[in-house]
Amino acid sequence: MLLIGQQQLVHNQILKNRASALFFVAIYRYNYLMIIEILIKIFIFAFGLCIGSFLNCLIYRIESKKSLRGRSFCPNCKHTLSWQDLFPVFSYLFLGGKCRHCNKKISIQYPLVEISSALIFLQIFNFQFSIYNEFLIYQLINLLFLFYIASVLIVLFVYDLKHYLIPDKVLLPAVGIAFLYRLFEGLINSNFKLQISNYLVAVLIGAGFFLAIFLISKGEWMGFGDVKLAVLMGLLLGVENILVALFLAFFFGAIIGIIMMFLGKKGLKSEIPFGPFLIFGTFLAFFWGQEIVNWYFYLFQI
Repeated sequence: MLLIGQQQLVHNQILKNRASALFFVAIYRYNYLMIIEILIKIFIFAFGLCIGSFLNCLIYRIESKKSLRGRSFCPNCKHTLSWQDLFPVFSYLFLGGKCRHCNKKISIQYPLVEISSALIFLQIFNFQFSIYNEFLIYQLINLLFLFYIASVLIVLFVYDLKHYLIPDKVLLPAVGIAFLYRLFEGLINSNFKLQISNYLVAVLIGAGFFLAIFLISKGEWMGFGDVKLAVLMGLLLGVENILVALFLAFFFGAIIGIIMMFLGKKGLKSEIPFGPFLIFGTFLAFFWGQEIVNWYFYLFQI
């Protein structure tokens, strides 16, 4: 009996040691994955800053109808920028928001676009990925697709805000790529017809609504660029979220319009670009569409 008791104690001790070892391994693995996650997010943020810098270049070159070839230069003095002037955000802060050569102010657009791109890319990554789950190649493809669409929307946001125009050379390729991607996505999933119809109905809702406004007003209330933008929104969001995006666009558009009229900067007949509100609503609906719907239903006890 004594020998059996000793064996039992040894067995229990082994189990305790094994449990302790497994516990420390789990803690080590968790900390390791957490460090990897932080490093990946830092990389995505930095990547977003770099893409934002490129988008600024793209916006300027579309405005000035220049080729994308050639090195970056100051828009004022046309002096070619050196490598130390090309770090997103940091160069702007280091130079005090002025050109190193002509001392003219650099538009606040540049750091704002860079920071916005970085934050949106990081949010897309958080929305799509978790390193604690199994990695799938489809997730990477989807991530790259969303990075591209987000970049297009940022360019359209800034360009329409500045020039009251949505450039087809940026928008139409994105519409084509989004349509082909949704076809590819439907083919690799079992519910092809249901998934494709969801996006096509969203396109009909968004584009059809704005097309009706465009035709009724003969282009006075709404530009045709907004109709084409609604096609891209539908291909990105689907039926439920396109409704959320449209609601948010009109809601924030009305608020900003009222504020600008109150401040005397716009009148009842003044033109206000609607594309930026559509794009803002698109991002909100994409990231938090379901939460917004749930909050709305809770607020009004529906």
